[in-house]
Amino acid sequence: MPEHLAWVERQFDFSFPVGLWPSVVERLRGTPARLEERVRSRAREVLIRRDGDRWSIQEHAGHLWDLESLWSGRLDDFERGAPELRAADMSNRKTHDAKHNEREISAVLTGFHDERTALLRRLDALDPAAYGRVSRHPRLGTEMRLCDLLYFVAEHDDHHLASITELLRRFDPGR
Repeated sequence: MPEHLAWVERQFDFSFPVGLWPSVVERLRGTPARLEERVRSRAREVLIRRDGDRWSIQEHAGHLWDLESLWSGRLDDFERGAPELRAADMSNRKTHDAKHNEREISAVLTGFHDERTALLRRLDALDPAAYGRVSRHPRLGTEMRLCDLLYFVAEHDDHHLASITELLRRFDPGR
């Protein structure tokens, strides 16, 4: 089986029409439930097991929670008309320092759910024209609309859900 492509190696095509924003927002709305479905009733030792230096299932889940502040901040950037979006910490220091494996999975799931719900409330309150606002993504070095950023976030969610699924295949194959 081919290796899971690293997030930073991903290329993105933002040529879709801005009118697809409602579908992209629905993907974001569904991530907390999909995450919970993947980890619900899994043994703690499966959830916190690391693959060498790579994150555990629980750390992947925690990383999704950790990045909600970045997505919310980038929404702030779009709302204030910033020419460039704030940069992500590519070292993922927040996730490494959070010690997600020491938490209960329910706390990680609740934290992520609550932060994502807050982001979705903000998105639901926007005028539809806001989804076409443009700013520059610092790492990709390209202009993106708000709807493109949300697609990027949905792809990031799915990237980590796929990583979780792969770890479940390896560490909990009988389920």
